[in-house]
Amino acid sequence: MYADFIGSTGSIFELSTQLYPAYFLPLASLGNLAKAVARGLKDPSFRVIQNHFAITGNLGEVAAKEEVWEVTAQLLGLAIGILIMDTPVIQTSYAKLTITWFSLRILHLWLRYQSLSVLRFRTINLKRARLLVKSHVMHQMVPGFIECNKEETILSWERFLQPRVIYGVSIEKMIGTEGSSNTVKALLKLYANQKYVLFVKQKGSGPAEYSVTFKVGATSLSVLKSLWHVHWLHENPNEEATCILSRLGESLQKLEKGFPEFLQQLERAGWKKHQIILNVPKNILFHEVELSMNLDDNAPNPYGFAQDPNPYLAQQAQNPYGSAHALNPYEAEQA
Repeated sequence: MYADFIGSTGSIFELSTQLYPAYFLPLASLGNLAKAVARGLKDPSFRVIQNHFAITGNLGEVAAKEEVWEVTAQLLGLAIGILIMDTPVIQTSYAKLTITWFSLRILHLWLRYQSLSVLRFRTINLKRARLLVKSHVMHQMVPGFIECNKEETILSWERFLQPRVIYGVSIEKMIGTEGSSNTVKALLKLYANQKYVLFVKQKGSGPAEYSVTFKVGATSLSVLKSLWHVHWLHENPNEEATCILSRLGESLQKLEKGFPEFLQQLERAGWKKHQIILNVPKNILFHEVELSMNLDDNAPNPYGFAQDPNPYLAQQAQNPYGSAHALNPYEAEQA
């Protein structure tokens, strides 16, 4: 759909050359550039759709048939366009030509939207993943792929969806340079068994902002897990919590219980769990061991975090779940 909108913009530039003949070259160039960008965006999307219909792995056959139908439709559209342009009423009136073009273009966009809205994908992209984890966190159930595809909004933008998640954030930007090294140590302790690190920032009375960075070795399943974690925090706010680390520790306990059940329900609902299309940002990945060594008290601190230890944060670094850790007899003997 976005490719069609960009292609329509390119056609508008070409139509405007008759109004501004002195700027024919730049307008025509912008039109061709917009159409080229639209083709670049459209082709990968069509490959995904073709792969969806290639149930038996016959992608080449499906692509060949689709190309035949596309060429036939283009030739038919070209013939209709020539007949319309040859009409005396259209030739003598630029306004009628523009109205005719807009009418046909709107019809084309509407038909494109209708054709895309009936597709039913079993794969999990970011929009469908949001719907799935939200349903599971709120209602303890996962919708089937038919219901989820109907609910998915094609034209929605990720940056405007709530809760807002920013992936690929550095540790420094995540907690701010004013944060202490003990805060980072506590976070690493919290997420020792995870392939990601999640942090929450509350900006005044507005919605919280969730930042996620990934460790080396993270996969699409790690992204899905972090998204479930984000939605649990978003749907279960705790305004009385004074420490974000204890709040994250509580949510991780819920994650360990709820996420395996979520994966089981995905499989029962007919989703392809091995086809999760959630890309891990490659620009910022970190080795947990290296970061822990750099944050050692006796080592130089290249990240700019404050080194003065806060007693509470030091305690959190040892016990990140924020609860008293009573030693059992065996632990006491070992201590």
